[in-house]
Amino acid sequence: MRKILVVDDDPTVSEVVTGYLERAGFAVARAAGGPEALRSAAARRPDLVVLDLMLPGMDGLEVCRALRERGPVPVIMLTARGDEEDRVLGLEVGADDYVTKPFSPRELVLRVESVLRRSTAPVPAAPSGIAGIALDPAARRATRDGRDLSLTQREFDLLSHFLRHPGRALGREALLREVWGWEFGDLSTVTVHVRRLRAKIEDDPADPRLIRTVWGVGYRFDAGGTDA
Repeated sequence: MRKILVVDDDPTVSEVVTGYLERAGFAVARAAGGPEALRSAAARRPDLVVLDLMLPGMDGLEVCRALRERGPVPVIMLTARGDEEDRVLGLEVGADDYVTKPFSPRELVLRVESVLRRSTAPVPAAPSGIAGIALDPAARRATRDGRDLSLTQREFDLLSHFLRHPGRALGREALLREVWGWEFGDLSTVTVHVRRLRAKIEDDPADPRLIRTVWGVGYRFDAGGTDA
């Protein structure tokens, strides 16, 4: 049984979400604040965390950062507003997905199932040695020039996809579909993850040589990493 940790200080929201997830077959633990959530995550090692952005004291962004330091557990962020800034902040600290309040509990369950499915699906093998990058799909481990790259699960999937299609211009819609498994969604999700991935693999993220922007299309992975 997959384990879910629900972190929300609103007892009504927490209870409703827990009920729907349990009926979907998940084992659910609840926490009302950041410190409690981190203690529960350390003790139970959940397969996924549903995390409210607006927590008292230690907010959801801080909790997400702390979770990311401990390992690659998937995180779905709950945001109180639909502002792009809120969504981008959540994605910037490593959230895999977000749901805007008020939301349908059934939709949240579908998002949980989707994120878990993508995070446990076998990753197709990617060529090793391109630009000094090597991937181990079984261990979900990535290195560049022998140095470990601390990637989230989604960043790993995105890098693997780029390595399997070097030199090809890839649209953000196609990346959202093929890496996230979404037929539609917020394209800023792709933009933020590309930015995070550049920060981890590029020599100079402000002047990327590997993941190039193709204006009007999306991105292209240049295996040589040289000037275009």
